Amino acid sequence: MRAIAVIDIGKTNAKLALVDPQSLDEIAVLTRPNTVRPGPPWPHFDIDGHWTFILDGLSQFARCHDVVGISITTHGACAALLDTAGQLAAPILDYEHQGPDSLRTDYDALRPPFDVTGSPRLRAGLNLGAQLHWQFQTMPSLLPRVAHVVTYPQFWGFLLTGQLACDITSLGCHTDLWDIRRGQASDLVAKLGLSEKLTPARAPHERLGHLLPAVAARTGLPVETPVCCGIHDSNASLLPHLLTQPAPFGVVSTGTWVVSLAIGAKAVQLDERRDILVNVNAHGAPVPSARFMGGREHDLALEGAGGQVTWPAMGQVLADGPMLLPTLVPGSGPFAAQSARWAGQEPPLGSDTRAVAVGFYLALVNAECLRLIGQQGPVIVEGPFAGNDAFLAMLGAASGKQILCANSQTGTSQGAALLCGAAHQAGSRKFSITEDILQACKAYAQRWAYCMGAV
Repeated sequence: MRAIAVIDIGKTNAKLALVDPQSLDEIAVLTRPNTVRPGPPWPHFDIDGHWTFILDGLSQFARCHDVVGISITTHGACAALLDTAGQLAAPILDYEHQGPDSLRTDYDALRPPFDVTGSPRLRAGLNLGAQLHWQFQTMPSLLPRVAHVVTYPQFWGFLLTGQLACDITSLGCHTDLWDIRRGQASDLVAKLGLSEKLTPARAPHERLGHLLPAVAARTGLPVETPVCCGIHDSNASLLPHLLTQPAPFGVVSTGTWVVSLAIGAKAVQLDERRDILVNVNAHGAPVPSARFMGGREHDLALEGAGGQVTWPAMGQVLADGPMLLPTLVPGSGPFAAQSARWAGQEPPLGSDTRAVAVGFYLALVNAECLRLIGQQGPVIVEGPFAGNDAFLAMLGAASGKQILCANSQTGTSQGAALLCGAAHQAGSRKFSITEDILQACKAYAQRWAYCMGAV
């Protein structure tokens, strides 16, 4: 059967998905942990391990399916520095490394303002420009050895095809390197000495090239298999809905990061101090966005002890009122300066009531994200939280919006497959709750806001 292979490198896991180009169903998904390796010279991603995983997975897919194209999507805040031979000039820095903060004052004097780039000033290496500045300052020999800078999806595309590029969505993702008003590199690129080294930005759907002969031989795929340029993962999640859903609407892409994107948003003053940014979508248009590390916070709050979201447990939490208040990941999200605490009796680890209370917490933070970006219309939730009834119920009650759940297991794979000519469709289902549950969730949200000092 014909299928599209999608390379999907998230912050927590690396994935390889096989997608039906007609239904957009995921036929198969392979994963491996995205484990960060220690330095020297700095904490970095396991590129060799990922590459072996990708080649082995493509080989496995090729034995069973007619793979008609390869697409790529990855997390943002990441680039590869290549030398003249096409090898990595340095390991690819983990954006959570705190090193760039040591030169924060120096970097702040260089970076363009928020209204030019749509990039808020973020911690650690979450601004790609801050990463590059810190790397070049702390390793002076690096910049002269760098011949090409490519954003992360296109690094994997380069390994597959030998062709160099960046893409507009990855450059437009809080990098400080992209002028969202002009659709071109910002003046920071020249200040960093990269004017001749940052590879040209292309649209995600453009064909990057065909497989290198060595890759074709290793995987068993035809050398003429096309590889698309690639896309930032939040924009991959947005793309199916961008092509099919009438504006206005919002998309909440859930994973390690929970990213909210508003299409047809009402005009509001975006506050960069609250992890608000402007992404650039696959068509090159700016999109008001907000985010927090929701998947990471979910895991931190549950501490691996489990617990199930059930309707009886939801009723108990709504009645008894235990509430988690932000923030579990310092420096992330709309309440970045606050420290997490429980209001009321903290539910025990491993309990269903704790799982529910955490789901409510994540939804309430997400509702604030939607408010801050002026989101209007229905909200489409994709990714793991689309199966969390506590999250969905509270998000609908707190935001006052109709909640739709994307049918796909991973919207990133579905969106990335569209770049290779898959059918333009996006399935979703309405999420509904009874009136008594709705009113109880609204009352809980009001109490949570009171605890936060918002009312």
